[in-house]
Amino acid sequence: MDLQDQLKKLFPDHEVSNEPESIEETPHELFVQKEPILCKYEKRKGKPTTIISGYEGEDEDFKLLAKEIKSKLAVGGSFKDGEIILQGDYRDKIMKLLQDKGFKTKRVGG
Repeated sequence: MDLQDQLKKLFPDHEVSNEPESIEETPHELFVQKEPILCKYEKRKGKPTTIISGYEGEDEDFKLLAKEIKSKLAVGGSFKDGEIILQGDYRDKIMKLLQDKGFKTKRVGG
C-alpha cells in the first residue's frame, strides 16, 4: 500500500488538482524613517570599526539590513544593542548603500 492509497482512504472525497499553486510574494519593505541613520567611526581595541545606529524600525529589519551590508561589503561584524558594528572603516560605502535604499544618513566623527 503506497501513500496515495492511504491518502484516498483518509480523504475519500478529495480530488487531486493538477494546477500549480500560485504563491504571491510581496517584497519586504524596510521602515524608512525621518531621522538620519548615524555612521560613526571608532577604534576599539586598536582596530577601526564602523558603527551604524539610529534605526527606528523593527530590530528584525535592522538585522536584515546588517546582513545585507555585511554580505555586500564582504566584511565581518555583529548586531548588538540596536547597533551594527562592522570591522573596518566603510562609512562612505555604507552611506552610499543606505542612501540608495532611501535612508537619510549622517556622518559622525573624523
